[in-house]
Amino acid sequence: MADKDQNNEDVSPTEPEQGEAGEPTSTEDGEPSLADEASESNAEELLESLLSDIERNLVEEYKDRAARAEAELANFRNRVERDRAANRDAVIAEVIRALLPAMDDLERAESHGDLTGSPLEIVAQKIRGGFDRFGLATVGVVGEAFDPNRHAAIAQIPTPGATSETVADVIEVGYILGDRLLRPAKVAVAAPAE
Repeated sequence: MADKDQNNEDVSPTEPEQGEAGEPTSTEDGEPSLADEASESNAEELLESLLSDIERNLVEEYKDRAARAEAELANFRNRVERDRAANRDAVIAEVIRALLPAMDDLERAESHGDLTGSPLEIVAQKIRGGFDRFGLATVGVVGEAFDPNRHAAIAQIPTPGATSETVADVIEVGYILGDRLLRPAKVAVAAPAE
C-alpha cells in the first residue's frame, strides 16, 4: 500500500514543467520559451526599478542627513560665538567692577581739587577713556525718575508737591555696561509728601 501511495506522489519525468500561467517553461528541445524570456525580462526590469528606487531613496536620505548636519554645525558655531561674546563681556564687566573703587577715589580727589595739575589727573583721564571705550556709562542723575532696578535708595525725603519718586541727591554714582548693571547708584529719593 505504501508503494501505491508513493507512485501516486511521483511526477512522471515525461510531463513538461508548468509555468505561472500553466504554460510550459521550456520547449521540447530544451530552449526557453517566449513566456520564460518575457518573465525574465519583466523580473529584470522590476529588479532594476526597485534598485533605482532604493538608490533614489538612499540619495535623498543622505542629502537630508547632510543638510541636517550642516544646519547643526551652523547652530553650533553660532552658539559658540554667542557664548564667547557673553564670556568676554562678563570678564570685562568683572575687571571694570574691580576698578570702580579706585575710580571713585579719583573722582572724589578731583571734586576736591586734589588732581588738578598732578600726574594722577592724566591717569584718571586714561582710566575714564578706557572705560568709555568699553561702553561704561554712569547711572544716577539728580532729577531722574527713581528706578529700583538701577538705584539703591539710601534715604527717602518727603517732598511737598512731588508727584512721583525722583532722585534728589546722588551719594555714589552707579555704572552700567551695555545692559549689565555693574553697580546701582546710591541715591536719596524725593517722595510725595503724605
